[in-house]
Amino acid sequence: MELFDLLSVVLVFAALTAWVNCRFLGLPTTIGVMVLALVVSSLGVLVAPPALREVTRDLLERMDFAHALLDVLLAFLLFAGALHVKIDRLYQHKWIIGGLATVGVLVSTFLVGGLINLTLPVLGLEASWIECLVFGALISPTDPIAVLAILKGTSAPKSLETKIAGESLFNDGIGVVVFIVIAGMAVGGHGDHGVLDGAGVASLFLREVGGSLVLGLAAGWICVQLMRQVDQYQVEVLLTLALCAGLYSLAAALHSSGPLAVVVAGLMIGNQGKRLAMSSLTIERLDVFWELVDEILNVVLFVFIGMEILILPLGGSSIMAGLAAIPLVLLARFLAVGGAVSLLRRWRPFTPHAVKILTWGGLRGGISVALALSLPADLPSRDLIVTMTYVVVVFSIVVQGLTVGRLVRWIPKEDFQEGVPPH
Repeated sequence: MELFDLLSVVLVFAALTAWVNCRFLGLPTTIGVMVLALVVSSLGVLVAPPALREVTRDLLERMDFAHALLDVLLAFLLFAGALHVKIDRLYQHKWIIGGLATVGVLVSTFLVGGLINLTLPVLGLEASWIECLVFGALISPTDPIAVLAILKGTSAPKSLETKIAGESLFNDGIGVVVFIVIAGMAVGGHGDHGVLDGAGVASLFLREVGGSLVLGLAAGWICVQLMRQVDQYQVEVLLTLALCAGLYSLAAALHSSGPLAVVVAGLMIGNQGKRLAMSSLTIERLDVFWELVDEILNVVLFVFIGMEILILPLGGSSIMAGLAAIPLVLLARFLAVGGAVSLLRRWRPFTPHAVKILTWGGLRGGISVALALSLPADLPSRDLIVTMTYVVVVFSIVVQGLTVGRLVRWIPKEDFQEGVPPH
């Protein structure tokens, strides 16, 4: 089957699930299509003829979810999300966003790893300490795609929405570095991830984070200057499309963080670009274009997540481990967020329920699944890690995603005023 045929199958299935959800379920689109894909895929596992299951599995394996997300979809989804985030609001909450995106990820990684290491023997399963840390590293960063998609349907105050969205957009850099380092230690230098010493870790962090910030700023500035010299929305939209795709590829070639680079560039276009280089018509058409890109690719991504159940190495004990991991991941998130808020509360006021909402609103999504699938096949606990990751992600998207809006609405509006002393 050719690439076009594969894309056609995915788009047809995505369109049909989106229509069924819109017509009958009425769930948020991303959650609805994932649930439908999950149900259809589960029925396929249970009742479909073996020949059909084999054809479907082969189709999904050829699509390669990890490659499709990390190398194709991610750039456009992150850029689209960053376009609508205001830099002045990010700057206002820079300390909590920076703390959660860096120290928070590290703390959560080790907490999750330690708790999983203590829990698995109780379930009769084995995984080394370093393999448990691998799971902690890939599940700790919140997923910007899932977070931004779900936040659209809530009535969260802008300050809280900025904190959640800002953290999720920026924690990819540190999250990927931590994952690469720990995965390299786990596989002993074999596979795609190599062992790094202290100097190697520092160099990797500088290249991934520092290099991507410079690339994003430079590319965004160049694009803004080009847009200032024309006033034709078709050309300007095309420039942003080229910026997103070209910058992501360039960052990958330079071994920098493509996700972080496109986020920085998207922030520049969405703020300085709109203010200095675009007419009101261009801003309107640009927003419509990227909103459509965002919605369509999100549907495709969440269909992918739902269909992955067909090729995952699911087993009863590993599913139980995934269910046990859900409260552990939430506990680690609560402790990491609570620690950061407690430290910063001396200098900045926080709403009384900030920790609760930041904990429950920190969704995991397709990036965690893609990182798990990128682990080498010879890692002893790979199948267990992949299954646990998938279970946590499905819970996060469906349960947390459907209830975070209700949690926000349940909290009295006066409690969202920053500066209210904690109860």
